[in-house]
Amino acid sequence: MTDASFHDGREAPLNLGAEDTDDLKVISTLTQDAVFPVTEMTWQPSKRRFGLLLNRFRWEDKDAAARRDRPFERVQSVLVFDSVLSVASQGIDRSDKDMILSLLSVDFEAGEDGSGQMLLTLAGDGAILLKVEAVDATLKDVTRPYLAPSGQAPHHPE
Repeated sequence: MTDASFHDGREAPLNLGAEDTDDLKVISTLTQDAVFPVTEMTWQPSKRRFGLLLNRFRWEDKDAAARRDRPFERVQSVLVFDSVLSVASQGIDRSDKDMILSLLSVDFEAGEDGSGQMLLTLAGDGAILLKVEAVDATLKDVTRPYLAPSGQAPHHPE
């Protein structure tokens, strides 16, 4: 048996939770430019859960990939919001099963007593609005990383 190396640790899948706006900013950054088919959105009213199966760029690995001159990677991840009371969207044609959406940001607009709204801003004019009782989100990688089809890193403003 050998000791784990730093390189091994970087390849570990993400499994992050967000319970406040600072945590949510981390998840928003890691999911920026993630793409997903319109068919990979799931709303479970009885569980008060909304989820997305995303193909996200591995921002956490971007600098290492560039330094080592190796390909950029994406990974499939599940982004789940719990404590969701309702879901609304605009600019999304759910009947177009071939529609691919691109997530730009995830923001929380506070209401009273920790409740509020999650705003998922999509490329173009699309948006998803979740009324929530609290910030309660999870981002979990569910596949091994794979080569980014474009071979490029998306533009990511600092």
